[in-house]
Amino acid sequence: MTVRLLMLWLGLSAVPAVAGEAIRVSLEGRAVVGQGTPALKVHILEPIAGFEVSLKRSDGKTVEATGSGKPGTVRTVPLEQPEGRFHYEGTLTLRFADASDPGTMPLSFDAELLGPPKLTVSKEDLDLVARTLRFTLSRPAGRARLTVLMDSGKKAFDGEVPFQGEAAGTPLSVTWPEAEGRVMRLSLQAYDTSDFYSSVELFPWQVDIPHEEVNFASGSAELAVGERGKLDHSHARIAEAVSRYGRFAALRLYVLGHTDSVGATASNRELSLQRARSIAAYFHKRGLRLPIFYEGFGEQAPAVMTPDETAEVGNRRAEYILAVDEPVLPHPPFTPQWRKL
Repeated sequence: MTVRLLMLWLGLSAVPAVAGEAIRVSLEGRAVVGQGTPALKVHILEPIAGFEVSLKRSDGKTVEATGSGKPGTVRTVPLEQPEGRFHYEGTLTLRFADASDPGTMPLSFDAELLGPPKLTVSKEDLDLVARTLRFTLSRPAGRARLTVLMDSGKKAFDGEVPFQGEAAGTPLSVTWPEAEGRVMRLSLQAYDTSDFYSSVELFPWQVDIPHEEVNFASGSAELAVGERGKLDHSHARIAEAVSRYGRFAALRLYVLGHTDSVGATASNRELSLQRARSIAAYFHKRGLRLPIFYEGFGEQAPAVMTPDETAEVGNRRAEYILAVDEPVLPHPPFTPQWRKL
């Protein structure tokens, strides 16, 4: 039996096809991580005794497979490989049903197994004043899509930024034009040169709720009845802010407690933590239906710098912050361990 060869281009790779009375070979040269693997497809067109595939991958690994079947059968040879692009070289040997001499054809092709590239962005990469967002990709960069939403509900930018295949790990940046209002959300999709992408959403804002400070009895975290009116007023302000900003994202309330420097540092931190919890619990009891977190900073983040053992009323305070992510604190004395109410 005569075997004729025909080159077929499939995606990024090329494989030979046997166009005749016996078989045809095709390539599924690209697959997504977690959704299968690249594969050779052997289409059996006429009766055969069987076939063998022998391949060597560019990293030295080998692939061996055999198969047979009736006409109309398609046999799949999966190409199990790590993520990335690999080159394959080898042969397909066809054994004919009439016991004539086997036919051999060379195979040479590339196959890709790709998933989303790793997109690296940190809070320090966002410069709202310069209207710039910096990031890196784990693979060569193709393009980025950026959407910048303002608190007016309008978009300061919604479009694509092209790249030129910059190497993996190259610092990249996107910018947007000046617009009135506060940036509420940035949505970034960063694509590699194979058009795989990863995305991230940033909410670079937080709202500090102005309020009248609640007075606690010395050494106590119990809310006095006469102080609850202050919290009712604060609750109304928080609810108003949630009504305004809650349409942009799921909000959280963070309650921060502080003390003056009278007493032991550890005791003051514990006292401020319990007072913050009391305030958070009151807001929840008043019907505030959003996640509430609290932390105590004791005397370690004073609003007014004083010597130790100073009864400074300005340092006996709390903060109420609405945010999507953990709030950014100026010079925190330690990494907060936010407790959820």
